[in-house]
Amino acid sequence: MPVNKEAFRGGGRPFFLISGPCVIESREHCLRMAESLAALSAKLEIPLIFKASYDKANRTSINSFRGPGPEEGLEILAEVRREIGVPVLSDIHEPAQARAAAEVLDVIQIPAFLCRQTDLVQAAAASGRPLNIKKGQFLAPWDMENVLEKALEGGADLVFLTERGASFGYNNLVVDFKSLPIMRRWGQPVVFDATHSVQLPGGKGSSTGGQAEFIPFLARAAIAVGVDGIFCEVHDQPEKALSDGPNALHLEKAEAVFRQLKRLDELVKSSSVRNEE
Repeated sequence: MPVNKEAFRGGGRPFFLISGPCVIESREHCLRMAESLAALSAKLEIPLIFKASYDKANRTSINSFRGPGPEEGLEILAEVRREIGVPVLSDIHEPAQARAAAEVLDVIQIPAFLCRQTDLVQAAAASGRPLNIKKGQFLAPWDMENVLEKALEGGADLVFLTERGASFGYNNLVVDFKSLPIMRRWGQPVVFDATHSVQLPGGKGSSTGGQAEFIPFLARAAIAVGVDGIFCEVHDQPEKALSDGPNALHLEKAEAVFRQLKRLDELVKSSSVRNEE
Protein backbone atom coordinates (compact mmCIF):
# COMPACT_ATOMS: atom_id res chain seq x y z
CA MET A 1 0.00 0.00 0.00
CA PRO A 2 2.08 2.94 -1.26
CA VAL A 3 1.82 6.27 0.47
CA ASN A 4 -1.14 8.33 -0.71
CA LYS A 5 0.91 11.50 -0.92
CA GLU A 6 -2.11 13.77 -0.79
CA ALA A 7 -3.06 12.44 2.65
CA PHE A 8 0.42 13.23 3.95
CA ARG A 9 1.12 16.67 2.49
CA GLY A 10 -0.18 18.60 5.49
CA GLY A 11 -1.19 22.18 4.88
CA GLY A 12 -4.36 22.10 7.01
CA ARG A 13 -5.26 18.47 6.30
CA PRO A 14 -6.03 16.16 9.26
CA PHE A 15 -2.87 15.03 11.01
CA PHE A 16 -1.26 11.73 10.10
CA LEU A 17 0.53 9.23 12.30
CA ILE A 18 3.96 7.62 12.02
CA SER A 19 3.95 4.85 14.58
CA GLY A 20 5.38 1.47 15.51
CA PRO A 21 8.05 -0.07 17.73
CA CYS A 22 11.49 1.51 17.78
CA VAL A 23 13.18 -1.55 16.31
CA ILE A 24 12.14 -4.81 14.67
CA GLU A 25 12.47 -7.22 17.59
CA SER A 26 11.15 -10.25 15.69
CA ARG A 27 8.97 -10.99 12.70
CA GLU A 28 6.08 -12.01 14.94
CA HIS A 29 6.27 -8.92 17.12
CA CYS A 30 6.55 -6.57 14.17
CA LEU A 31 3.52 -8.06 12.41
CA ARG A 32 1.51 -8.04 15.64
CA MET A 33 2.27 -4.39 16.31
CA ALA A 34 1.52 -3.44 12.71
CA GLU A 35 -1.81 -5.25 12.82
CA SER A 36 -2.77 -3.55 16.10
CA LEU A 37 -1.83 -0.07 14.91
CA ALA A 38 -3.46 -0.55 11.51
CA ALA A 39 -6.72 -1.55 13.22
CA LEU A 40 -6.49 1.42 15.56
CA SER A 41 -5.78 3.92 12.78
CA ALA A 42 -8.68 2.56 10.75
CA LYS A 43 -11.00 2.81 13.75
CA LEU A 44 -9.98 6.42 14.42
CA GLU A 45 -9.66 7.33 10.72
CA ILE A 46 -6.11 8.61 11.14
CA PRO A 47 -3.75 7.97 8.20
CA LEU A 48 -0.90 5.69 9.33
CA ILE A 49 2.65 4.98 8.24
CA PHE A 50 4.05 2.01 10.15
CA LYS A 51 7.58 2.57 11.48
CA ALA A 52 10.17 0.08 12.70
CA SER A 53 13.95 0.23 12.34
CA TYR A 54 15.79 -2.77 10.95
CA ASP A 55 19.14 -1.48 12.20
CA LYS A 56 19.71 0.90 15.11
CA ALA A 57 23.23 1.92 14.22
CA ASN A 58 23.49 4.70 16.82
CA ARG A 59 22.79 2.79 20.03
CA THR A 60 24.46 4.00 23.24
CA SER A 61 26.42 0.80 23.91
CA ILE A 62 28.21 -1.74 21.73
CA ASN A 63 26.17 -4.36 23.60
CA SER A 64 22.79 -2.83 22.71
CA PHE A 65 20.37 -4.66 20.42
CA ARG A 66 20.47 -3.24 16.88
CA GLY A 67 17.81 -5.23 15.05
CA PRO A 68 17.83 -7.95 12.41
CA GLY A 69 19.81 -5.96 9.85
CA PRO A 70 18.88 -4.72 6.36
CA GLU A 71 18.26 -8.00 4.53
CA GLU A 72 16.02 -9.72 7.07
CA GLY A 73 14.52 -6.45 8.27
CA LEU A 74 13.40 -5.37 4.82
CA GLU A 75 11.87 -8.80 4.24
CA ILE A 76 9.82 -8.38 7.42
CA LEU A 77 8.71 -4.87 6.46
CA ALA A 78 7.76 -6.10 2.98
CA GLU A 79 5.56 -8.69 4.68
CA VAL A 80 3.97 -6.00 6.85
CA ARG A 81 3.27 -3.95 3.75
CA ARG A 82 1.83 -6.93 1.88
CA GLU A 83 -0.13 -8.67 4.64
CA ILE A 84 -1.28 -5.76 6.82
CA GLY A 85 -1.73 -3.29 3.98
CA VAL A 86 -0.05 -0.24 5.49
CA PRO A 87 2.81 1.89 4.14
CA VAL A 88 6.11 1.32 5.95
CA LEU A 89 9.01 3.49 7.06
CA SER A 90 12.51 2.71 8.30
CA ASP A 91 15.84 4.51 8.44
CA ILE A 92 19.07 4.19 6.50
CA HIS A 93 22.55 5.13 7.64
CA GLU A 94 24.69 4.92 4.50
CA PRO A 95 24.10 6.10 0.91
CA ALA A 96 24.61 2.57 -0.40
CA GLN A 97 21.54 1.40 1.53
CA ALA A 98 19.10 3.72 -0.27
CA ARG A 99 18.41 1.65 -3.37
CA ALA A 100 17.53 -1.60 -1.60
CA ALA A 101 15.50 0.27 1.01
CA ALA A 102 13.47 2.05 -1.67
CA GLU A 103 12.41 -1.28 -3.16
CA VAL A 104 10.44 -1.98 0.05
CA LEU A 105 9.93 1.21 2.02
CA ASP A 106 7.26 3.78 1.26
CA VAL A 107 9.14 6.44 3.23
CA ILE A 108 12.89 6.53 3.93
CA GLN A 109 13.96 8.10 7.20
CA ILE A 110 17.18 10.00 7.82
CA PRO A 111 18.20 9.79 11.51
CA ALA A 112 18.68 13.01 13.46
CA PHE A 113 22.40 12.46 13.99
CA LEU A 114 22.87 12.10 10.21
CA CYS A 115 20.60 14.84 8.90
CA ARG A 116 23.51 16.95 7.62
CA GLN A 117 25.17 14.10 5.72
CA THR A 118 24.78 15.41 2.18
CA ASP A 119 25.52 12.15 0.34
CA LEU A 120 23.08 10.23 2.53
CA VAL A 121 20.26 12.75 2.12
CA GLN A 122 20.72 13.00 -1.62
CA ALA A 123 20.97 9.23 -2.13
CA ALA A 124 17.69 8.81 -0.27
CA ALA A 125 16.13 11.64 -2.28
CA ALA A 126 17.25 10.11 -5.57
CA SER A 127 15.44 6.87 -4.70
CA GLY A 128 12.13 8.52 -5.55
CA ARG A 129 10.61 7.78 -2.16
CA PRO A 130 9.27 10.43 0.23
CA LEU A 131 11.69 11.23 3.04
CA ASN A 132 11.31 11.76 6.76
CA ILE A 133 14.27 13.80 7.97
CA LYS A 134 14.71 14.11 11.71
CA LYS A 135 16.01 17.50 12.85
CA GLY A 136 19.34 17.02 14.59
CA GLN A 137 19.37 17.64 18.33
CA PHE A 138 22.19 20.07 17.61
CA LEU A 139 20.38 22.19 15.00
CA ALA A 140 18.22 25.29 15.15
CA PRO A 141 14.97 24.93 13.21
CA TRP A 142 16.05 27.41 10.54
CA ASP A 143 19.14 25.29 9.87
CA MET A 144 16.82 22.64 8.43
CA GLU A 145 16.23 24.81 5.37
CA ASN A 146 19.68 23.81 4.14
CA VAL A 147 18.91 20.14 4.79
CA LEU A 148 15.64 20.43 2.90
CA GLU A 149 17.41 22.09 -0.02
CA LYS A 150 19.76 19.10 -0.27
CA ALA A 151 16.79 16.73 -0.42
CA LEU A 152 14.90 18.74 -3.03
CA GLU A 153 18.01 19.17 -5.16
CA GLY A 154 18.47 15.40 -4.92
CA GLY A 155 15.05 14.79 -6.44
CA ALA A 156 12.65 14.42 -3.49
CA ASP A 157 9.17 15.89 -3.92
CA LEU A 158 7.77 15.11 -0.47
CA VAL A 159 9.90 15.63 2.64
CA PHE A 160 8.68 15.42 6.22
CA LEU A 161 10.71 17.56 8.62
CA THR A 162 10.51 16.08 12.09
CA GLU A 163 11.14 17.89 15.36
CA ARG A 164 12.49 15.61 18.09
CA GLY A 165 13.84 17.99 20.70
CA ALA A 166 17.12 19.83 21.15
CA SER A 167 20.00 18.98 23.47
CA PHE A 168 19.58 20.70 26.80
CA GLY A 169 22.64 20.22 28.97
CA TYR A 170 23.62 16.63 29.63
CA ASN A 171 21.26 13.68 29.08
CA ASN A 172 18.23 15.85 28.45
CA LEU A 173 16.18 17.35 25.63
CA VAL A 174 13.83 20.30 25.40
CA VAL A 175 11.27 21.17 22.73
CA ASP A 176 10.91 24.65 21.29
CA PHE A 177 7.47 24.58 19.72
CA LYS A 178 8.30 27.64 17.61
CA SER A 179 10.29 25.23 15.46
CA LEU A 180 7.09 23.72 14.04
CA PRO A 181 5.71 26.85 12.30
CA ILE A 182 9.26 27.93 11.43
CA MET A 183 9.92 24.72 9.49
CA ARG A 184 6.44 24.79 7.94
CA ARG A 185 7.35 28.01 6.09
CA TRP A 186 9.13 26.02 3.40
CA GLY A 187 6.02 24.24 2.19
CA GLN A 188 6.74 20.70 3.37
CA PRO A 189 4.89 18.74 6.09
CA VAL A 190 6.18 19.11 9.64
CA VAL A 191 6.00 16.23 12.09
CA PHE A 192 6.43 16.21 15.86
CA ASP A 193 8.19 13.22 17.40
CA ALA A 194 6.42 12.90 20.73
CA THR A 195 8.46 9.94 21.95
CA HIS A 196 12.07 10.79 21.14
CA SER A 197 11.41 14.26 22.53
CA VAL A 198 11.00 12.73 25.98
CA GLN A 199 14.23 10.75 25.79
CA LEU A 200 17.02 11.14 28.31
CA PRO A 201 19.89 10.34 25.92
CA GLY A 202 22.44 8.10 27.60
CA GLY A 203 20.58 8.79 30.82
CA LYS A 204 20.91 5.23 32.10
CA GLY A 205 24.64 4.99 31.52
CA SER A 206 24.81 2.25 28.92
CA SER A 207 21.35 2.99 27.49
CA THR A 208 18.93 5.82 26.96
CA GLY A 209 16.28 6.68 29.51
CA GLY A 210 13.00 8.44 29.00
CA GLN A 211 9.94 10.04 30.53
CA ALA A 212 7.03 8.44 28.70
CA GLU A 213 4.50 10.02 31.05
CA PHE A 214 5.00 13.32 29.22
CA ILE A 215 4.17 11.97 25.74
CA PRO A 216 0.46 12.99 25.78
CA PHE A 217 1.25 16.50 26.99
CA LEU A 218 3.84 17.26 24.31
CA ALA A 219 1.76 15.62 21.58
CA ARG A 220 -1.24 17.78 22.50
CA ALA A 221 0.94 20.89 22.44
CA ALA A 222 2.17 20.05 18.94
CA ILE A 223 -1.35 19.42 17.68
CA ALA A 224 -2.42 22.76 19.20
CA VAL A 225 0.32 24.45 17.16
CA GLY A 226 -1.17 22.88 14.03
CA VAL A 227 1.44 20.25 13.21
CA ASP A 228 0.92 18.04 10.14
CA GLY A 229 1.89 14.71 11.66
CA ILE A 230 2.73 12.96 14.91
CA PHE A 231 5.57 10.46 15.22
CA CYS A 232 4.93 8.18 18.17
CA GLU A 233 6.71 4.93 18.93
CA VAL A 234 4.36 2.39 20.49
CA HIS A 235 5.13 -0.91 22.20
CA ASP A 236 2.92 -3.54 23.82
CA GLN A 237 5.46 -4.11 26.62
CA PRO A 238 7.68 -1.02 26.92
CA GLU A 239 9.36 -2.40 30.04
CA LYS A 240 10.66 -5.30 27.93
CA ALA A 241 11.38 -3.39 24.72
CA LEU A 242 14.79 -4.01 23.19
CA SER A 243 15.23 -0.33 22.28
CA ASP A 244 13.80 2.93 23.63
CA GLY A 245 11.27 1.30 25.95
CA PRO A 246 11.46 4.13 28.54
CA ASN A 247 10.19 6.66 26.01
CA ALA A 248 7.60 4.50 24.20
CA LEU A 249 3.84 4.90 24.48
CA HIS A 250 2.17 1.76 25.80
CA LEU A 251 -0.15 0.17 23.24
CA GLU A 252 -2.91 0.02 25.85
CA LYS A 253 -2.84 3.82 26.15
CA ALA A 254 -2.55 4.57 22.43
CA GLU A 255 -6.24 4.71 21.55
CA ALA A 256 -7.10 7.23 24.25
CA VAL A 257 -4.13 9.42 23.36
CA PHE A 258 -4.71 9.32 19.59
CA ARG A 259 -8.46 9.88 19.97
CA GLN A 260 -7.83 13.00 22.02
CA LEU A 261 -5.28 14.24 19.47
CA LYS A 262 -7.81 13.74 16.68
CA ARG A 263 -10.46 15.80 18.48
CA LEU A 264 -7.98 18.57 19.19
CA ASP A 265 -6.67 18.53 15.62
CA GLU A 266 -10.19 18.93 14.26
CA LEU A 267 -10.82 21.87 16.57
CA VAL A 268 -7.55 23.63 15.81
CA LYS A 269 -7.71 23.23 12.05
CA SER A 270 -11.39 24.15 11.77
CA SER A 271 -10.67 27.27 13.82
CA SER A 272 -7.71 28.09 11.58
CA VAL A 273 -9.95 27.95 8.53
CA ARG A 274 -12.47 30.30 10.12
CA ASN A 275 -9.74 32.69 11.18
CA GLU A 276 -8.30 32.78 7.66
CA GLU A 277 -11.73 33.54 6.26
